[in-house]
Amino acid sequence: MSETKKALVLGATGGIGGAAATALLRHGWQVTALARACRQSGQPGDPLANVKWVQGDAMNAVDVRAAAEGVQAIVHAANPPGYGNWARTVLPMIDNSIAAAKAFDARLVLPGTIYNFGPDAFPHLIETAPQHPTTEKGRIRVELERRMETASHEGTRALIVRFGDFFGPVPGNNWFSQGLVTPGKRLRSVTYPGRKGVGHAWAYLPDAGETIARLLDRADGLEPFARFHFGGLWDADGTAMPQAIAEALDRPAIKVWAMPWVMLGLAGLLQETPREIYKMRYLWRETIRLNNSKLVAFLGEEPQTLLPEAVSATLKALNVE
Repeated sequence: MSETKKALVLGATGGIGGAAATALLRHGWQVTALARACRQSGQPGDPLANVKWVQGDAMNAVDVRAAAEGVQAIVHAANPPGYGNWARTVLPMIDNSIAAAKAFDARLVLPGTIYNFGPDAFPHLIETAPQHPTTEKGRIRVELERRMETASHEGTRALIVRFGDFFGPVPGNNWFSQGLVTPGKRLRSVTYPGRKGVGHAWAYLPDAGETIARLLDRADGLEPFARFHFGGLWDADGTAMPQAIAEALDRPAIKVWAMPWVMLGLAGLLQETPREIYKMRYLWRETIRLNNSKLVAFLGEEPQTLLPEAVSATLKALNVE
């Protein structure tokens, strides 16, 4: 880049937000991160050591606007913790980011999910696939993206990059580090949420962050409302990920158990988190693959780490033995 660009990342303490911030720093951007509790910068080996941390709340429009002053991009990776409280927080947060992007003529970037889609769009998802979600979370994500598209018609540029299930060298709100393995523990078995024979798309966080950075480096070539699907690491039948975990730990005979969905459903009668997780089980019962042909045509390639390397690095960083 001929001049230093500035970006604001909301949710930099999380998986995809942290990965995007790390990649942007590597690409020469100056990165500001808004967080309720600021991290200490400058720790040896910290990939976010050069981030400027600003204390604030994505639910507070004044905080978001103040942190966004002078930036060319706002990465909206803020999510409610866990699976709860979506109805009261997701849309107000995106409204605040849209307002800040409009105020400073910044491009608003959203890491998208497959929650937006229902069975009529499966198994191969393209950017223009119909969005007929079957869950409340999906309907909220559809409305979130609709507001971004409306803002783009009013002059606020937007970019949505849609990913499969995240995993990577940072513990986070994802299936890998909260379901398949437990950070800091010796792994005695793998609990896999999907059915054998059903394909599943995984997104390695460093690759996802790199993709966002490359797209922003070429933002002048993007549409006002740009959407891309990230293909990621494809597990064609639900066996590749458990096998990669077993091989990385050099325990080929490790047991693989099915997710006890019935138990989650019963627990959900009393608790919000298992109830919300249970509602998303349909995403593991059908093959869902994101078509990345548009992304590859624009960038020339999709950043992609091989599955064994990605899983090995993730397990090591999560201190899983």
